[in-house]
Amino acid sequence: METLSKLSHDPLPKAITTTTTFHSGLFSKLLHSTLWELVRFSVLLLVTSIQVLSLLHGWNPIFHLLSLTCFFLVFILKPLLSKPHVYLVDFSCLKPPNFCRAPFSSFLEHTSMIGSFDRESLDFMAKILASSGLGEQTYLPPALHYIPPMTDLQESIKEVHMVLFPVMEDLLSKTKLSPRDIDILIINCSGFCPSPSLSSIIINKYSMRNDIKSFNLSGMGCSAGILGVHLAQNLLKVHKNTYAVVLSTEILSTGWYPGNERPKLLLNCLFRMGSAAILLTNKEEAKKTSKYRLLHTLRIQRAFDDKAYRSAIREEDSNGITGFTLSRDILQAAGETLRSNITILGSSMLPFLEKFRHGVSIFRKRFIHKSAEVYVPEFRTVIQHFVLPTSGRSVIKEIGKGLKLGEGEMEAALMTLQRFGNQSSSSLWYELAYMEAKERVKKGDKVWQLGMGSGPKCGTVVWECIRSMVGESTKGPWADCIDKYPILAVHQDN
Repeated sequence: METLSKLSHDPLPKAITTTTTFHSGLFSKLLHSTLWELVRFSVLLLVTSIQVLSLLHGWNPIFHLLSLTCFFLVFILKPLLSKPHVYLVDFSCLKPPNFCRAPFSSFLEHTSMIGSFDRESLDFMAKILASSGLGEQTYLPPALHYIPPMTDLQESIKEVHMVLFPVMEDLLSKTKLSPRDIDILIINCSGFCPSPSLSSIIINKYSMRNDIKSFNLSGMGCSAGILGVHLAQNLLKVHKNTYAVVLSTEILSTGWYPGNERPKLLLNCLFRMGSAAILLTNKEEAKKTSKYRLLHTLRIQRAFDDKAYRSAIREEDSNGITGFTLSRDILQAAGETLRSNITILGSSMLPFLEKFRHGVSIFRKRFIHKSAEVYVPEFRTVIQHFVLPTSGRSVIKEIGKGLKLGEGEMEAALMTLQRFGNQSSSSLWYELAYMEAKERVKKGDKVWQLGMGSGPKCGTVVWECIRSMVGESTKGPWADCIDKYPILAVHQDN
């Protein structure tokens, strides 16, 4: 007799029931948001009508009071009762040292000298590099420059020091804070989880307070940086007058795959060295010096679906060598997760007309014409800058196409991929640094950071710029090369 756990994980019924429930939830969220917009519009119309009629007919002043009370409750009281604002004070990105550079020729020569890859695997990695969108200036940690690569614990700890200490120190220097001013510390690193933890390494290095609230996020993939911001937001809701630091990185020495299964070789070719440190706060006095105000956070995942769950997974190959597999189902799983994310985000941000068109298309597909296309809302009506996953040139272009973006909106993602490679969760901050260095982010602009990772998961953060960005071209990871970008050649598909 099959066990209960086996029966409860039968793929077919679970896929059917959970997917149906999932899309029903999305539809109900969109319907709720649309109805609220209708209520707001109706109240505004009612208030205006009462005011006009009362003036024309000389009605009792009680009608003025009634209409103004409705207006106050719907448009003023609700925003005032919302939680305190969360501000992004500043952030820092690692500029790795030049001795870590990994041009294609050196990478391919080293992999051929290791001796663990056959000719087919070497040719496959060369092909992936050529079509990936990466440039010749990306970086790998010192441990992966050895022949063979050094992937032991001590080398991974050295890599942690190399990627986290500089960005932490740069962030503290920028914001003029002491390590003891930090109340919350969140570190995300998907593939490396030592003991003592990464947060303990940072706390020990900088002699932080004994009551600091520290958290480690592991195994969360490329979306973990967004999840870290979401976690910080939730903590800042309950801890007043608080500073929170989020550190995002990936330790590559532990993820190196020396085998010959092609789906596991992709990470060797695409992932590169990087890290970011972000300072968040709910202190109102920080508004004057902060760069952004947090508007929206959103998390969606499809781990309930077996095919999606196994589309990106760390496992052993037939020879017992551990690697990270990216299956052919990854694009479909990512697309479904992204569509769900777009639907819920749109219900919170989009103008009424865009919501209505999207809602009608969902209703039509669900109840009338199953093969009908769902209308993709025009997010550029409310968002000026798009920070996309740097999973590869073709992925960036597909996401951009799905969101109706032009080359200009995809530029930051393509240039970050070309200059620094896929840096997992920290790539999104290199993209934002690119936009700032180009002085394209203006006061009042909204920025959408979109992170996608294994699980699969899709995370969204939307920021509003609250001060002008001046002098950023001389700071950060782009300081010595921003004038060389964009490189038009990388916009073209091979």
